[in-house]
Amino acid sequence: MPEGLVTATLRAAIPRAIAVVARRWGDFHDAEDAVQEAALSASRVWPGDGLPESPVAWIVVAASRRMIDAIRADQSRRARELRATALEPLEPETVHRDDTLALLLMCCHPSLEPGAQLPLTLRAVGGLTTREIARGLMLRESTVAQRISRAKATIRRAGARFALPEPSEVASRIPTVLDVIGLIHTESHSATEGVSIARPGLADEALRIGRELLRHAPRDAPWRGEVLGLVALMLLTNAREPARIDPTGLPIPLAEQDRRLWRRDLIAEGDGLLREALADYPLGVFQVRAAIAGVHAAAPSYAATDWREVVGLYDLMRVLAPGPVTELARLVAVAELDGAESALLALERLDQDAPVARVAAVRAHLLAQAGHDPSAALREAAAAATNAAERRWFAQRAVAQGTHAGG
Repeated sequence: MPEGLVTATLRAAIPRAIAVVARRWGDFHDAEDAVQEAALSASRVWPGDGLPESPVAWIVVAASRRMIDAIRADQSRRARELRATALEPLEPETVHRDDTLALLLMCCHPSLEPGAQLPLTLRAVGGLTTREIARGLMLRESTVAQRISRAKATIRRAGARFALPEPSEVASRIPTVLDVIGLIHTESHSATEGVSIARPGLADEALRIGRELLRHAPRDAPWRGEVLGLVALMLLTNAREPARIDPTGLPIPLAEQDRRLWRRDLIAEGDGLLREALADYPLGVFQVRAAIAGVHAAAPSYAATDWREVVGLYDLMRVLAPGPVTELARLVAVAELDGAESALLALERLDQDAPVARVAAVRAHLLAQAGHDPSAALREAAAAATNAAERRWFAQRAVAQGTHAGG
């Protein structure tokens, strides 16, 4: 059995298993640990035995056994020990209830600092590894691990209940919830590491959670607009999936994608949600990001894109969500509008905190557009890339460009 299939199945199953076990036992900290242990066991057993009919149920049963064993072994908690003797692991049919949204909102509990909410939720709900979270947030792995550990301890001390909070409590948690879902979705089509650049299962999960959140968003809640924007962004991004990867598994840049393969049904749905958001709710980051995706979706070709509108939208992003990633994306659009040379000059003034691989990739793109040799920048991007497919793409382009320059 391919190792990637087991890994992908575990990534999809772990968040739902954590939610079920946490609901059953009422202790998020122990539930998360038990599920991680069960997942480790699954990674050893499944390659030989094959995938179970219900991976979530398999993990839930294994984690429940570990919970029971831990309770029985804990002599300082005699009351729970007595109760545990009458308990049996959950049967597979008990896992059908979807508790992901409750888990998501609990991880964004107000007792946690924003800096702790994000990595905890990415771990528990997104199924991302500590390393992937660290790279996505541009933090050290040790820092992320400490924040996750402290966050779980804080939730335990706060006595957070595993249930959907009251509507009045949801609003304060929404910004982090949206950031988490957005980061999970970004990881799905631009994987931080691994052999593949795309993780479609993760994209489906992020969209499912987003739709569930939208279903619970009251129409008179101001934050509903950003939920609409996020779901629209995911739909518009997912629409490009059939044209994003070539037969060898390498990414295809936006400028080279066959737009006939883009899913028009997802584009239409995303456009409808975005129109509702822009018409009825305050403007927010995810609405602007969705609007940028919408401009690309509406263009019949890369050259025919309304770059003036794209730059204008990125100018809005500079106000709403300033940072190096916004600046880099804006420079690509500026190059199309005003020429690559001016964009190259602006790139040299960019904040040094920008991701090395991303900066090198943008530099290579701008150099090629300006008629210069981009091979050195492509080699730098390849050296800094942590995803194998992305690294191969940069390396192959560097060789091709070097050969072209030499010829």
